[in-house]
Amino acid sequence: MIEVEHLSKLYGSTPAIADVTFSVEPGEILGFLGPNGAGKTTTMRILSGYLPATQGTAKIAGFEVHEDSMAVRQRIGYLPETPPLYPDMTVEGYLSFVAQIKGVNAGDRPTRIQSALERCNLLEKRKTIIRKLSKGFRQRVGIAQAIVHDPPVIILDEPTVGLDPRQIIEVRNLIKNLAGDHTVILSTHILPEVSMTCSRVAIINRGQVVATNTPENLMTQLMGRSGYELEVEGDWAEVQRCLQSVVGVKSVEAIASSYPPGVAQMPQRLKVKVVSDSETELGRDLAAALVGHHLGLYEMQRVQATLETVFLQLTTEEKPLDQPEVEPSESEETTL
Repeated sequence: MIEVEHLSKLYGSTPAIADVTFSVEPGEILGFLGPNGAGKTTTMRILSGYLPATQGTAKIAGFEVHEDSMAVRQRIGYLPETPPLYPDMTVEGYLSFVAQIKGVNAGDRPTRIQSALERCNLLEKRKTIIRKLSKGFRQRVGIAQAIVHDPPVIILDEPTVGLDPRQIIEVRNLIKNLAGDHTVILSTHILPEVSMTCSRVAIINRGQVVATNTPENLMTQLMGRSGYELEVEGDWAEVQRCLQSVVGVKSVEAIASSYPPGVAQMPQRLKVKVVSDSETELGRDLAAALVGHHLGLYEMQRVQATLETVFLQLTTEEKPLDQPEVEPSESEETTL
């Protein structure tokens, strides 16, 4: 339904996106995931016909966006990051206006407007002036204008930005209900948005698509099946050699190190992350190796790859620790 091939957009000599390629199947929800400034909005604007590409092609329902712009616009519903609302109109009046300019036949407009109001849970607000609505309801009106002409493709750019947790859940459920009847592409930098809403994800970083797959397959392919976080007492080089000798270990990484309270000398305690390269169960072998090398094992916890770890791996450049630094005992959480 959506085919993007080698799409690029330059501003002078600066690329906003470069050689972007992906596709979206009919009835699918694709999450277009990336950090702020990665090129998500630029891609959405090109797909909607709002912005011309410098190179490459984008097709929607078989029509090329640049060559058949009007045919494409008739087949898409587009919600930009800021909903295009007229605050002094009522919800119903605004949707009637949008349906008219989008070419919906006069006889079909009442049915289409009623359907959009129902699907977006706006029936009780149909006579309300838009400027009197909360941000969550205004976002629903924005989605309603995108679907009022019943397009096969819906493009949503950051549809939950600025909403409170309850509003996010409501909009998320609305988007999920669009799947099947519509093909949806959803751009976001919010990880739960993708994992709870989308059937497939394309990760973009610095203007380039770095991975495309289901969230589950991405986690499996990029992070391994499983791993462990350990707290071990001993020298880092010795701990690293010991753990790497276990069959099935893909990588050993030092997360942090510290000294026990009141002890300002070796041995130090290390927090270590071990990742397997297959479905092999490593727990017993890791413990046996550490005990066999007379290294103290204080804690062992199984960890599974998450979409967050995949996202961070693909969008950041982190250097492995050769020798861990002394850090606070409490680990910091990454906020996206």
